[in-house]
Amino acid sequence: MQQRQLGRSHLEVSAVGLGCMGLSFGYGRPVGKEEGISLIRAAVDQGITFFDTAEVYGPFANEVLVGEALAPVRDRVTIATKFGFDIDPDTGQQRGLNSRPGHIRQVVESSLKRLRTDRIDLLYQHRVDPEVPIEEVAGAVKELIGEGKVRHFGLSEAGAQTIRRAHAVQPVTALQSEYSLWWREPEAETLPTLEELGIGFVPFSPLGKGFLTGAIDENTRFESNDFRNIVPRFTPEARRANQALIDLIGQIAARKAATRAQIALAWVLAQKPWIVPIPGTTKRHRLEENIGALSVSLSPEDLAGINAMLSTIAIQGARYPEHLQRLVGR
Repeated sequence: MQQRQLGRSHLEVSAVGLGCMGLSFGYGRPVGKEEGISLIRAAVDQGITFFDTAEVYGPFANEVLVGEALAPVRDRVTIATKFGFDIDPDTGQQRGLNSRPGHIRQVVESSLKRLRTDRIDLLYQHRVDPEVPIEEVAGAVKELIGEGKVRHFGLSEAGAQTIRRAHAVQPVTALQSEYSLWWREPEAETLPTLEELGIGFVPFSPLGKGFLTGAIDENTRFESNDFRNIVPRFTPEARRANQALIDLIGQIAARKAATRAQIALAWVLAQKPWIVPIPGTTKRHRLEENIGALSVSLSPEDLAGINAMLSTIAIQGARYPEHLQRLVGR
């Protein structure tokens, strides 16, 4: 397995990680416990060392699953989790954002127990809390790093100025945000800021929440509790309009003797050497397919051609409904 370093942090992980959210949350029925453990351990066996979870996935259930699955190999892997939401411990209901320093400490203590570990390798603020100055957030994480309970500080979906302010208090190891062939907004401000500051980038949904694999079309029906039901980009009309992108990826895949998913991941990997995508899956064969993207080579000429073709396609639909879009890019 190829390794990559997240920025200038000296945190080295497998070039492709595993986003674990979908095993417990967001995409229909959660997988069974044994099935989830089996998939995570298969990822370890395939060389993946970077695993992403969060307290809110479930909530709490995904951290428990990841903790049990990785306990036997804890010293061989990097675990990333997140704080930032106010979650009722009894009902699991979200009550808004909460990045107050005292709450961060409470979340970390609980996450450590669920993850069966004595340290969190990479701790992200899940969403920027406008009620708490980012300097206070960074300072709280800095204290936890000093105590050995956290190794690295990360941000998720933060804007460039927030990244700079946080980094001045506690160096930010990685930013996690969506990035893929159909969501390239980070190229405008985010990627230049990360490169300047020496911060790694961890794209989630590098396969466009499954759309870029070609397995979803306008007739696909999602389970009632699937997050994609409320995403404007996943209305039947948007899926029909965006099929042009899938056709384009299919043409490239045919030329490269690869799958659409492998082309989408290879494209993300080719953008910067400090980018580590974290595609999620619940299926063993998809896990192996995603790892296979590391064997797909896209030359500068290939990338230029893809960019030229992408410029002719107008992607339809917002990536988040309005109430969630307000939480990102701050």
